Amino acid sequence: MSITLAQSDRDIERCFPVMRQLRPKLAENRFVETVRRLEKTGFQMAYLEERGKVISVAGFRILENLASGRFLYVDDLITDEAARSRGHGQKIFEWLVEYAKREGCAQLELDSGVQRFGAHRFYLAKRMSITCHHFELNLEENAQ
Repeated sequence: MSITLAQSDRDIERCFPVMRQLRPKLAENRFVETVRRLEKTGFQMAYLEERGKVISVAGFRILENLASGRFLYVDDLITDEAARSRGHGQKIFEWLVEYAKREGCAQLELDSGVQRFGAHRFYLAKRMSITCHHFELNLEENAQ
C-alpha cells in the first residue's frame, strides 16, 4: 500500500473512477484537463494504491487566510465504495495530516455535505471539530 501525489496524466486518469463516486457530475473526458487547470491554483491530488489499484483519493491545496493562517484544505476525500472500512481512509487522512505539518500548516480543514453521515462519523473520530456553517449562493442563470 502506497500513497503518491498524482503527477502524470495517467496518474490523474487512474484516480477518476474513485473520484467519480464522490463527484458524479465529473466528465471523464475532461477530468485531466480540469485537474490540470485546478493545479494552477495550488490543487494537488494524492492517491492510495493497493496491488496496482487506486483505492482512495484526496484533492487538496495549501491556503492561507486571516482566520486560519496557513492550512491544508481538503477539497475531496474518498475511498472506493468496495474497499471501505478497511483502514484506507485512515491512512490517506494521516498522510494528509503529516503533509500539512511538513508544509508548516497550522491546521487541516474541509467541508462535508450535510447528508454525508458516514463521513461525519469518520471526521469526528479523527478528532476534527465542527467549527462553522458553510453557505452558498448559486449564481447560474438557470439555477432554481
